[in-house]
Amino acid sequence: MKHKKTYNKKEWETKTGTLIIEGPVPSETLSKYHFHEGLEAFRPANEQKKALVSISALPEGRIIIARDKDTVIGYATFLFPDPLERWSEEKMDNLLELGAIEVAAPYRGMAVGKQLLIVAMMDDSMEDYIIITTEYYWHWDLKGTGLNVWEYRKVMEKMMSAGGLVWYATDDPEICSHPANCLMVRIGKRIDQASIEKFDRLRFRNRFMY
Repeated sequence: MKHKKTYNKKEWETKTGTLIIEGPVPSETLSKYHFHEGLEAFRPANEQKKALVSISALPEGRIIIARDKDTVIGYATFLFPDPLERWSEEKMDNLLELGAIEVAAPYRGMAVGKQLLIVAMMDDSMEDYIIITTEYYWHWDLKGTGLNVWEYRKVMEKMMSAGGLVWYATDDPEICSHPANCLMVRIGKRIDQASIEKFDRLRFRNRFMY
């Protein structure tokens, strides 16, 4: 399938001023922005910038950003699942993974994460995809937020629901290894039954669990 990307943009008023939420952002535009030093959950900010620029250049890659003037203070990434993960086994060209969503600490508590997902789904092309995210408690900033796993899970689910993602069952061993872990999914309006059946095979390897 041809991966269409329609750029969308909105302003988000916060207590620190107006933020711009936009995307998918082309790699050449993204490379011009400064990345906030607080974007370090996965790697140092300068290395994270390089990784996101690379993702945005992929045919299916989508980067949605929140910026304070020319400084990126938050982002969400969408791309094909890792080839080593079970979610890539059916080689579905209409399945994207919300791979990461991060907001710099000084800008948390302002619903920036929700806005990133809302802008991502403003693109009608997203109705042609199944969007998944795999949530593992060991990736969560429990120390920084002071929340326990269940409180964090509740916050995370509320944020994901802003993008239309809801909880789905699976027998994936990593997800099943802790009850707070979960698979969340958004099935686009134009997804056909054959694709849904393929996705069900990815969710459950043990047929009796369908």
